[in-house]
Amino acid sequence: NRLARGDADLQPRVARLQDLSKLRMRRIALTLDLARAGRIGEAVAAMRSGEGKRLMDAMRVETGAIDEVLATRLSFRTRQSEWGSTVTLIVNAIGGALILVLAGMTAWLVRRYVKDLQTAREGIAAANAGLEAKVRERTGDLTRANEEIQRFAYIVSHDLRAPLVNVMGYTSELELAGQTVERAISEAEKSRPVDQEVVVAVREDMPEAIGFIRASTEKMDRLINAILKLSREGRRSLLPEVIEMTPLVQAIADSVNHQTSEAGAVINVENLPRLDSDRLSIEQIFGNLIDNAVKYLDRSRPGQITVSGEATAGGWVVYRIADNGRGISPKDHERIFELFRRSGRQDRPGEGLGLAFVRNSVRRLGGSIDIESELDKGSTFILKFPKRLVLHDIGDAV
Repeated sequence: NRLARGDADLQPRVARLQDLSKLRMRRIALTLDLARAGRIGEAVAAMRSGEGKRLMDAMRVETGAIDEVLATRLSFRTRQSEWGSTVTLIVNAIGGALILVLAGMTAWLVRRYVKDLQTAREGIAAANAGLEAKVRERTGDLTRANEEIQRFAYIVSHDLRAPLVNVMGYTSELELAGQTVERAISEAEKSRPVDQEVVVAVREDMPEAIGFIRASTEKMDRLINAILKLSREGRRSLLPEVIEMTPLVQAIADSVNHQTSEAGAVINVENLPRLDSDRLSIEQIFGNLIDNAVKYLDRSRPGQITVSGEATAGGWVVYRIADNGRGISPKDHERIFELFRRSGRQDRPGEGLGLAFVRNSVRRLGGSIDIESELDKGSTFILKFPKRLVLHDIGDAV
């Protein structure tokens, strides 16, 4: 009864079967009671009445109906299970087929991708090989052109020096001759008046003209020396070595101590990272920049020059030379690195070659130079060098 509870098909039949069973048990109990009471005839009559058989037949009918319901359900569930198994098998088969198809497509796509990647790699390798060949060719051309330019600059400077020396020599002769004429005029003035135009020409015009000639020739001599210096520096072989930068820069700062003391300025050299590079080039670069920082200090305030540095990612070292001097207008930030170019008031000696020389030297060492500056706020020169200088077969940094 517990199993059939809530079952619309089984519960009524189970209840009917229970009722029939109770009636049958009462009928048997009645027959036994009659027999125990000695009423054998009545007991036999009760057994022969057919009521018991009728109850048993009714119970068999109900039991058969229950069996039929259960058999029908079992058959349905069996068919349902078989259908589920069939569907599962079909789904598994389809899934397996899809997996095989996807695996095949994936393998094909991966193979195609690998093939395309290999083709691209081969193309890149071929392009790199061609590019490297072109770079070597262009580098060779540039090297030869640079050597020709340096040779031309050296020859021109050398050829210019010869007539310049003559001009300077004759200027000295003219100066001596002027002094001789001036003495002669002084002697002549003792005995008689001398034409005033002659006196002015000898004592004023000639010395002034000779002074202009001497100033121009001296400037030209400095320019020629600077060009020769650039030419010689361009031909000099670089010699990499490990450089302790702090003592090197401190020595440069100490060398201009007289100028900084006169200007009331202080140079602060912080702890600098070491560098593997060409010592002479590094000394010239920092020497030029520190000289410039001292030269162009703002006299209206105490000068402050700071040299700092740090090692950065990728094998680079960055140094900064900062001052609180005059500053440089943003429009001149590139111009100051050009030959014979200067910025701001021209009240300091110079030919405009120092920063051009510095940039050329920095580039030879595989580095770069930048500037951050504003007028009346000072300047910061930023130098970036490879931590370790690796030379190309042509002698410059790779």
